[in-house]
Amino acid sequence: MKTVQIGYALTSELHSANAMVQHARLAEQAGFTFALISDHFHPFFSRHGESPFVWSVIGAIAHTTERLVLGSGVTCPLQRYHPALVAQAAATCATLMPGRFFLGVGTGAHLNEHIYGGKWPAPGQRVAMLAEAIEIIRRLRSGQECTYAGRYYTVEQAQLFSRPENPPPLVVAASGKRMAALAARLGDGLVGLAPDHELVDAYLAAGAGPNTPRYAQVTVCYARTEEAARRTAQDWWPLSLLPGSLIPELATPAQFDALARLPNEGAISRTVVCGPDPARHRARLREFTEAGFTHLYVHQVGPDQEGFFRFYQEEVLPVLATAPLEELYPANPAA
Repeated sequence: MKTVQIGYALTSELHSANAMVQHARLAEQAGFTFALISDHFHPFFSRHGESPFVWSVIGAIAHTTERLVLGSGVTCPLQRYHPALVAQAAATCATLMPGRFFLGVGTGAHLNEHIYGGKWPAPGQRVAMLAEAIEIIRRLRSGQECTYAGRYYTVEQAQLFSRPENPPPLVVAASGKRMAALAARLGDGLVGLAPDHELVDAYLAAGAGPNTPRYAQVTVCYARTEEAARRTAQDWWPLSLLPGSLIPELATPAQFDALARLPNEGAISRTVVCGPDPARHRARLREFTEAGFTHLYVHQVGPDQEGFFRFYQEEVLPVLATAPLEELYPANPAA
């Protein structure tokens, strides 16, 4: 019998480095089995005021947790980072957390990748760049010397000396069938953001094994009342109301700030589970498992992370940890 894996989203756009280290420890204590940590240069919105360097934070988390599995969620190895540097960073993190680290990669966002002044590539070119970047990362993590001359990247006589015994899994973020196929072909897992069964179906149809992990972020806002949660979600995460196709194209927090004034508070509960009703939180998780995702990491919006941990530890996780996946989510196609 399989049980659903519930993880936690460490959101570097909202919290300081020290806070995230503390949150990782609290997540482990509360019973979350894994976490993904976002990798940004800028926050989405100016008011958030945070965006620490994720690789330093991962190093600190490695020494303040014992069991929590951690992945980058996700890193873009296209412009801000050269793929060879990502390969080295991932290998080092995996030596700090033996068997507890995985590398998540994706095509990124203009918000973070334009900082060196390069032109932001069109979507199709970003996919091609990611495929080439993954090839470089896989070559380097073998430990052999790598010389590579591709369409987008060059590597000359590079070799990783600090490596784990086993290379960390590499999972790929996808939001469409083309990326799902790339994830199946080049990755060890899938990362999604919506309960999209067509995405999972495309991933499996492209050759991914049925037991390959399929991660998805589930955004919630716990508070003592539903009204308070809606206000917090609207204030802190209006991103959930913006079109998904627009988010990768905006270049600055100021542009996100301008768009954040457009949505209304009443709409936020359609995309974010708001309030203290555990049944509603479990129902939202069920939507993702019914779509075929196997690992769900929960993103708590707002400053009250400790209240969220208590709520999930007492009201949500015990049910999910004791009931088989087949009983909790009988319609789940992956069961």
